[in-house]
Amino acid sequence: MLQRRLLLSLASLLMLTSLCQAQSALLDLPRKSQNAQVTQTIGITNVTVRYSRPLVNGRKVWGGLVPYGEVWRAGANENTVISFSDPVTIEGKPLDKGSYGLFMIPTENDWTIIFSKTTTAWGAFTYKPEEDVLRVTVKPTASEFHDALVYDFDQLTPDSALVTLRWDKLAVPVRVAVNVLQTVEASLDKQFRGIVQYTWVSYNDAANYFLDAKADLPVGLKYADRSIEIEERYDNLMTKSRILAAMGKADEAQKVTALALQKADAGQAYQYARQLQRDGKQDQAFAIYRELAKKYPTNLYSYAGLARVAVGAGNYDEAIKQMKLAKDAAPEDAKSQIQGLINRLEKKENINQ
Repeated sequence: MLQRRLLLSLASLLMLTSLCQAQSALLDLPRKSQNAQVTQTIGITNVTVRYSRPLVNGRKVWGGLVPYGEVWRAGANENTVISFSDPVTIEGKPLDKGSYGLFMIPTENDWTIIFSKTTTAWGAFTYKPEEDVLRVTVKPTASEFHDALVYDFDQLTPDSALVTLRWDKLAVPVRVAVNVLQTVEASLDKQFRGIVQYTWVSYNDAANYFLDAKADLPVGLKYADRSIEIEERYDNLMTKSRILAAMGKADEAQKVTALALQKADAGQAYQYARQLQRDGKQDQAFAIYRELAKKYPTNLYSYAGLARVAVGAGNYDEAIKQMKLAKDAAPEDAKSQIQGLINRLEKKENINQ
């Protein structure tokens, strides 16, 4: 009888311990392997890894704590999850946007990286191969020691990055790439269904993106034209002019530039002339400075422009005179910068270079 009571008491104690452990697993308490999250934007695509960080803690990791040839959760606790806000390629293979369970099969030479439909599992205990969306193979490399497992983004380029797992003395890099141009075009189609479709600035920004990317210039030209339709301004006319020039349509570009300069304020005309000087087109720049002085005779940019014309003629006394007038007409926060130009002119330095 006594033996039976002891067995029942022991069974009850084991059940209680099991229940307490199950309950504590549901509570928000500190974990030995703490949660982490890292995000990198590639182009406009967000790549996020959510994982838990086990510690080496003096243990043999590879081929020990993490056996070779078996599916591993790529972290601790819940399975690691990787998310993509847009379609990507993984080691050159396409993968649609979404969230995926990230599993790995390590070996001494090659690692299999698995992207699974399962994102809510505990560990890899319920992993099913039929839920795989993509598998790729990568080569691990040696790494400096990391006691806590970590995911980094390495070798970032405008359209790709390496998602690298580092733990112990090993690194496992996986290349993620994005078709940025295609992604941006798809995103703009959606964005311009919203309130931004009513502003010239938004279309001008989109046009400048394609200009800077030196890609799909006809698409950029359409955005520039739409911006001009909403409100014709110096800014969007110059954007259109630069796109036309990049497309090899120099005559059309020159006509649009002339229209833009008609709408330019003093500062815009001055900055355009300065760009011409930087491009080695001094005569064209001087012509704009002279027109600027006729249109805005008492403006600080007109005085500064005439000072630069005088420098071009080697007349530093006149240049100093005009630049001092520019300083007098300038707001307080610009006076020190203009004084710097005056100091250079007094040393007969060529400020047009």
